[in-house]
Amino acid sequence: MLREGLDSIKETLDNNGIDVLIPIGGEGTLTAAHWLSESGVPVVGVPKTIDNDIACTDYTFGFDTALAVATEAIDRLHTTAESHQRVMLVEVMGRHAGWIALHAGLAGGAHLTLIPEQPFDVDEVCAMVKRRFQRGDSHFICVVAEGASPKPESMTLREGGIDEFGHKRFTGVAQQLGDEIEKRLGKEVRTTVLGHVQRGGTPTAFDRVLATRFGIHAADAAHEGKFGNMVSLRGTEVELVTLAEAVDHLKTVPQHRYDEAAAFFG
Repeated sequence: MLREGLDSIKETLDNNGIDVLIPIGGEGTLTAAHWLSESGVPVVGVPKTIDNDIACTDYTFGFDTALAVATEAIDRLHTTAESHQRVMLVEVMGRHAGWIALHAGLAGGAHLTLIPEQPFDVDEVCAMVKRRFQRGDSHFICVVAEGASPKPESMTLREGGIDEFGHKRFTGVAQQLGDEIEKRLGKEVRTTVLGHVQRGGTPTAFDRVLATRFGIHAADAAHEGKFGNMVSLRGTEVELVTLAEAVDHLKTVPQHRYDEAAAFFG
């Protein structure tokens, strides 16, 4: 649809005297920005998504705020889980990339984190829960990314079909995993789905500063005619990378980062 409407988009920009388009968003927005750039539209992209899954930038703004919300929720759940000696599963956003789950699990002291990049075995999850209670611990908290999935033959998730954007509809992996744990261990399980709560609220100071710096550098790039690029955080510096590089692939959690988190599982 976007490619078919390129002539209309260009005409709208010209009619309104718009010299440069600065799209702010995630994978879909920046992919569209790349297509526009390839068609001759002056574009400078800005990466904004809570998923932190845009390639060529260490952080996207929005991620730190969503992470703070998820971490606070986990902190609060520890109290109830410990006093009631329960297993608690916390489902966070993360369709294809588990950055929110990975960081929130580490920051919130979760006993296990499940992400889309690492299919899980229900037997292993149940064994971990069982061991923890057998040694006298009072509770178990597991952070589950919405896109996490079991290994083949481990358990079957309900099918949810495809939405209007062509994305797979998720059917609540945390709740289904919780039902399975309860059935196998006879241990009471409670599931909390944070959902869109992660997407709103007051931005953290980090996100405010990052968004402001991105805006400054995007405006500078536009004035200097450096089109077809996206602003990017590399270490502590804001740089420019091509939109082609930025949308070439999703930035997913690498094995070594998951291994770091796994050192605290159990």
